[in-house]
Amino acid sequence: MTSSEAVEHFIRESLSENTRQAYRSDIAHFMEWGGVLPASPELVAQYLADHAEVLAPASLARRVATLSKVHAANSWDNPCRAEIVRATMRGIKRVKGTAQDQAKPLLREDLFSVLDTLGEDTRAIRDRALLLIGWAGGFRSSELTGLDVADVEEVSEGLVLHLRRSKTDQAGQGRKLGVPLGRARHCPVAALTAWLGTLNQPDGKIFRPVDRHGNLRGDTLRADAVSTILRNRLTAAGIDPVGYSGHSLRAGLATSAIKAGVPTYKVRAQTGHASDAMLERYVRDTGLFDGNVAGAML
Repeated sequence: MTSSEAVEHFIRESLSENTRQAYRSDIAHFMEWGGVLPASPELVAQYLADHAEVLAPASLARRVATLSKVHAANSWDNPCRAEIVRATMRGIKRVKGTAQDQAKPLLREDLFSVLDTLGEDTRAIRDRALLLIGWAGGFRSSELTGLDVADVEEVSEGLVLHLRRSKTDQAGQGRKLGVPLGRARHCPVAALTAWLGTLNQPDGKIFRPVDRHGNLRGDTLRADAVSTILRNRLTAAGIDPVGYSGHSLRAGLATSAIKAGVPTYKVRAQTGHASDAMLERYVRDTGLFDGNVAGAML
């Protein structure tokens, strides 16, 4: 490997595969619209204006960030720093607003309602473990489906899961998190133990595709499959699945914990959120009815 190839290799590996795919998609969208690289500030501003009605402000901001990184990586003049681009983005945000749709949190009570409907077939055993571990660990979908059998360590208090890499840990330093033995009727440790016994694989990914006949199909469950599994199970439990996604497991743990009075630093230790500011929306949502002024008057 030459020195230039080595530099390119390490630059490429500094980004997760999901991030690289997002960059490729953003650039392809820009080029298909009629963009060119390097781009002028006026061209980027026109691209934003042309898509203001079809893309959310957050999506447009991500595309600006992608274009900025591409220009910086190639030592081109960065059009995204120009005032015309910044002013266009500010105008779009003022007109469209910046509030994003958030996944509905799967609260503990609804999680248990879903689990109560599961049987004992292979797919149900997998889904019980997937939902409970995803919820108890406060995992992102990609973190959950990325867990290997070797990442599970049994201890007297429950399980220690070794998270090798995450969205906020691109350097791969990893972290450990504990999943304690459950005290209620649904125990995440028992659920995962049952699935690993059914899986009967010494290595590889923990969560894998299972067909309707109970046969393993493939070595890795796609991250977006978590949303599909959750929505299907919600529907079967008689709960409207609209608004739920794989992120609902993570949001559900955070919201339920804060409602129960768990300190935010403890929540962050489990979910890996970088700061209390990142948990603010869960704190805000759980406090909507605490000391509500209308409740005091009606």
